[in-house]
Amino acid sequence: MIKDNQKYFNRLQVVLDALIVELTYMLAWFLKFRSGIAFFMRDVAAGTLTMQTYFSALLVIVPGYLILYYLFNLYTAKRASSVRQDVWNVIKANSVGLFLFLGVLYVAKQPHFSRTMLFYFYILNIIADSLLRLALFKILQKLRAKGYNVKYVLLVGYSRAAEQYIDRIRHNPQWGYAVRGILDDTIPRGTEYKGIRVIGQIDNLFYILPQNRLDEIAITLALENYGRLKEIVNLCEKSGVHTKFIPDYNSLIPSRPYTEDLDGLPVVNIRHVPLTNSINNAMKRTFDLVAALLITILVSPLLIVIAVLVKLSSPGPVIFKQERVGLHNKPFQMYKFRTMRMQTAEDEEQEWTIKGDPRVTGIGRFLRKTSLDEFPQLFNVIAGEMSLVGPRPERPFFVEKFKEEIPRYMIKHQVRPGMTGWAQINGFRGDSSIRKRIDCDLYYIENWTMGLDIKILFLTIFKGFINKNAY
Repeated sequence: MIKDNQKYFNRLQVVLDALIVELTYMLAWFLKFRSGIAFFMRDVAAGTLTMQTYFSALLVIVPGYLILYYLFNLYTAKRASSVRQDVWNVIKANSVGLFLFLGVLYVAKQPHFSRTMLFYFYILNIIADSLLRLALFKILQKLRAKGYNVKYVLLVGYSRAAEQYIDRIRHNPQWGYAVRGILDDTIPRGTEYKGIRVIGQIDNLFYILPQNRLDEIAITLALENYGRLKEIVNLCEKSGVHTKFIPDYNSLIPSRPYTEDLDGLPVVNIRHVPLTNSINNAMKRTFDLVAALLITILVSPLLIVIAVLVKLSSPGPVIFKQERVGLHNKPFQMYKFRTMRMQTAEDEEQEWTIKGDPRVTGIGRFLRKTSLDEFPQLFNVIAGEMSLVGPRPERPFFVEKFKEEIPRYMIKHQVRPGMTGWAQINGFRGDSSIRKRIDCDLYYIENWTMGLDIKILFLTIFKGFINKNAY
């Protein structure tokens, strides 16, 4: 029944896509040749072809675009996909279609076919088809949330992966999945997780599969039970029921894994770090260097004023240098405006600053609260020791301490430390939870984009300067 529904839905999509291609093409022709609206583009001799000539091109355009939509995975079942991905695929398919059409016109030496009309068609078709997919997406969500077009799934193996799978489909009823139960050899029958019961042992598959009442089998074996994996896969494959494997590796890989293909050999990286990509790294470094130089020039008058105030506040240097641990665990000297009275190297290395700390000067307290003491780190950024955005660096003493106490702490050293970061704009600064800070750092490391960096810098202006946890 599910397969029939999917075929019906795909056919409906194809018919609607064909209609949209035709209608948007005709509308583009009307806008160009009948509406009198020139917009901002003009063609040379664009009106010399007849309407019949333009419309006859639909005999090639409609099937061609449907093939492109198929090639860009717009007709595959994607229950848990986002409409954003479908819209992006629509844009890619239409872009390829436009370039192919222009290429054919160039090869055929056809200068009279209106390029402006094709541009109108390109824009209109993307908008209309994106709206169609959004509408279908919303309709399917509502139908599945009400219990229609549901896929029935059996989980084989009780594990953390099974629990996470159940959590996600319960939070997303629009996906249209219903779990019939769980089979496991070690968990007692009747054990429940959020309403889903263990209904028997794995060998019950021999009796359940022939009944043909399931749409999918999800293998969610605990890591220690992977010895039966081949046997279970073979059994499920023989039944003809669609089978998927949800690996239980959370104890080893606590976040989303990154896979790559080595000439047909699948490789799962323990952690996805976008900044290990040379292009990403070069792009971020270029942005850091240019932005740091510009900021330094803009705030230089303020830096001079702060330097004078620090010098007058107490004896000692204006700039305070402290060893921190950076990229690839390499130590470097991080710069700050001095906010404390002079003290021994041993004291400053192993003591946190506490509320009302007598070592902090009057101007130093203000600089700490407003984060103005951090501005000299712009020179660390220019030198390549730090980035504008990244995990905050820590002193060697605390690195040694935290790496034994907090799992995954050392992962933060896979990227350059930053002047500000995801943890800082979420309130985890100064005297706050180290574990939550690390969780934020890991999120940043694994989800880095230039857009995320810009977002963090923007939010730092509103959330990052005033630090209630700074003493």
